[in-house]
Amino acid sequence: MIYDSVIIGSGPAGLSAAVYAMRAGLSVAVVEKNAVSGGQVINTYEVDNYLGMPGIGGFDMGMKFREHADKLGTTFLDGEVTKITRDREGSGTEAPLFTLQIEGGEPVSAKTVIIATGASHAKLGVPGEEEFSGKGVSYCATCDGNFFRGREAVVVGGGDVAVEDAIYLSRICSKVTLIHRRDALRAARVLQDELLGIGNIEVLWDSVVRGISGDASVTGVDVENVRTGAASKLSTSAVFVAVGIHPDTEIAAELVNVDGNGYITAGEDCATNVPGLFAAGDARKKRLRQIVTAVADGANAATAVQDFLSGKQ
Repeated sequence: MIYDSVIIGSGPAGLSAAVYAMRAGLSVAVVEKNAVSGGQVINTYEVDNYLGMPGIGGFDMGMKFREHADKLGTTFLDGEVTKITRDREGSGTEAPLFTLQIEGGEPVSAKTVIIATGASHAKLGVPGEEEFSGKGVSYCATCDGNFFRGREAVVVGGGDVAVEDAIYLSRICSKVTLIHRRDALRAARVLQDELLGIGNIEVLWDSVVRGISGDASVTGVDVENVRTGAASKLSTSAVFVAVGIHPDTEIAAELVNVDGNGYITAGEDCATNVPGLFAAGDARKKRLRQIVTAVADGANAATAVQDFLSGKQ
């Protein structure tokens, strides 16, 4: 079978694309490598910034997204896509043909492909990080910061994102401690100047987190000064990790244009430089990576697929 579109990834972007494509009467398959649909959202304890669903559990949200796609009859294929090849050129009724190699499975053919593989947050790799993920450990200050209003928080990192997170949290938390392994920040100077002028932000220089502790949720972090070796314990209700993020776009890097960080360059219609190949969600280069923007990308990508197959694009 040749699908009108194969969507790689079953996070919010991929499932949104599936819903819109199925409602348009297209034949669609979603390839997912994880056992449970939903992407990163399923690891979030509570989501409080998605319109109309304040306080919903991340896992529950992921399940609702999947149920919607299932209700429309979306085909789901288990496995990881290891390679995408473009077998012919064309558009509209003469759409290109793509072949997707799936590890441990049969190749899948499609007229269009939507890459919704997402991105992964770099982790600290310290004791307690996994245990308290979603219970005080977060990788998104704008997503989860409001849960810690009026409490103390820690941000780990020294780049633009870490500094922006600390500034954002300083407006809602009683105190923010930024922990950075070096004696100078990597963030833009204007951000550094703003950060250092905020009274309830403290910076621990030359320091790293060695462990995260707590009971039902985070209560503290173990800190080591990398210059002196001195160890200390810092009380906190939350740890926001901002030490980097990388898009999961390796399978497409040889086909489409990507920026210096590996994000696929595609416009608001999610169309890449390769006709018939689209990118949606956190894998796409854009300013804001949130559930709501991923869902919007999925809708745009599916609509662009319709236009492409009908010869309008």
